[in-house]
Amino acid sequence: MTTTIAPAATRPATLTLDDRLALASLDMDDRLNKAGVAVDINTAHIDIDAGLPAAPPPQTVEPNPHSTPIAQLLHRARVRLQADGWCRGALREDGRRCAIGAIRIEAATRSQADDASALLLEVVRRDFGGDTVPSWNDSQNSPRPVLLALDRTAQLAHNRNL
Repeated sequence: MTTTIAPAATRPATLTLDDRLALASLDMDDRLNKAGVAVDINTAHIDIDAGLPAAPPPQTVEPNPHSTPIAQLLHRARVRLQADGWCRGALREDGRRCAIGAIRIEAATRSQADDASALLLEVVRRDFGGDTVPSWNDSQNSPRPVLLALDRTAQLAHNRNL
């Protein structure tokens, strides 16, 4: 009969601080390598444009066809709405502006803005049947009527030599 003798139970050797640090370093190296592979796998399908984002096309400055200050102001307000965008329900929203906001930002003085706004109100009442410029602006579905009103107002200011 054969008997097997079990090896004597021995206590595992205690690790020194240097040994534990070396094992932790090896474990971290393994984890970082696995994480790097996981990132490579997870992002392999993402198309990344390595170049810089395309610059916006250069904006050509539209020459001002008017020679009077209020007509020029109204033309600049129209160009501002075309370049920065139009909004309704607010004077300013993410750079976009309503008709009055565009006039105010382009005017050199408050009185110049008031004169241009009064003239715009006249055109809005005469040609579009609006009661006030803000309510008329807010009722529009696109910037086209607003740009048209600014064009007509600039022409009226030019004709009146304002």
